[in-house]
Amino acid sequence: MKKRNIVQVKDLIAGYDGEIILDHISFDVLEGEIFIILGGSGCGKSTLLKHLIGLMKPLSGQVIIDGNDISNCDEITFKNILRKIGVLYQSSALFGSMTLAENVSLPIQEYTDLPKKLVDTLVKIKLNLVNLNGYENHLPSEISGGMKKRAGLARAMALNPKILFFDEPSAGLDPVTSVELDNLILSLNKNLGTTMVIVTHELPSIFNVAHRIIMLDRQTKGIIAEGDPNYLKDHSKNRFVRNFFNRQSQNYERISESLKKNRN
Repeated sequence: MKKRNIVQVKDLIAGYDGEIILDHISFDVLEGEIFIILGGSGCGKSTLLKHLIGLMKPLSGQVIIDGNDISNCDEITFKNILRKIGVLYQSSALFGSMTLAENVSLPIQEYTDLPKKLVDTLVKIKLNLVNLNGYENHLPSEISGGMKKRAGLARAMALNPKILFFDEPSAGLDPVTSVELDNLILSLNKNLGTTMVIVTHELPSIFNVAHRIIMLDRQTKGIIAEGDPNYLKDHSKNRFVRNFFNRQSQNYERISESLKKNRN
């Protein structure tokens, strides 16, 4: 059965203070997909994410989440859309003075009228999903960086969102912890069917989890590649894309020649 588009970006123009960062970009994200947004520094990854979660409005174009245009809707509709999404920020954005359970319970308390006993049960379920059962009463300062990421993910899942957005989830993590987080993302996607949109430039994670990617480019201010990263690595017609996935400098040949001369 054909999957529907749960996120649609149509002819988006985005920028700050009169400077265009993204110019007329369009793409779709399929329901249940792990979709990665990548590119070099300054290409607009974070800007695009802010538009996707409604923190910024486009200069022009549309951002449609589950059939609703978040760039042109009333406050009630926007609040209902926010219940359909969860966000794991790069810093985890946990409140340091609150326990993990209190952090995870925040969106449930804000958007529902559930009794405390049921809220507590839901919080335990969410923490268990990210392998943090037994840590309900710990403060963020009492756990590791990887555990903070997982606690932030538990909070992002508090309202059973249709879409999870991740901002550089592997940032600041050691390689082993990064792989553990990748495996958790894959497991949650498989078992819950949650659509995941991830902003990252970490190649190991991209190859581990991505169903499909788009690559943004600072020079063109647009999308220069879309598809399976394993295919694009060797078959993209764009040399920069191939170099990116193969960890090669754009000036690889020139640098190689220079090294040869220096050796001789």
